[in-house]
Amino acid sequence: MGTWGAGNFDSDTAADHLGELVGRLVAEVAEAMDGDPVELEPDEYWGVAVPCNLELLLLLKRQDWVGVTLPPAETIRAWRDTFLAVWEGSIDGLGPKPAYKDERRAVLTGTFERLAQAAESESAVG
Repeated sequence: MGTWGAGNFDSDTAADHLGELVGRLVAEVAEAMDGDPVELEPDEYWGVAVPCNLELLLLLKRQDWVGVTLPPAETIRAWRDTFLAVWEGSIDGLGPKPAYKDERRAVLTGTFERLAQAAESESAVG
């Protein structure tokens, strides 16, 4: 295994570890998207955890460490469409204030889009 620097992520082993971690985050999102849509509702576990996973993926990608590979932008945007359709169909049942609903929609949309853009940048380079 190779080492190219003194940093915690500057070796093949670290890149392999990071790749496995990223793979788990992506697999969780993919499984949630393919599962029961009820589980994506805003008051359900995956309705909260999916955006968290996406944000973590983006944070990892921004570090520019070897081992972070994102799904294709088309996949991320398909996830967005699925997720937001469930969100839009269920959020009103929770009685949110209009301002919160608008702000949360913007955050969710932005999270998916930033990750999709990072994936596009990745594919343009790679």
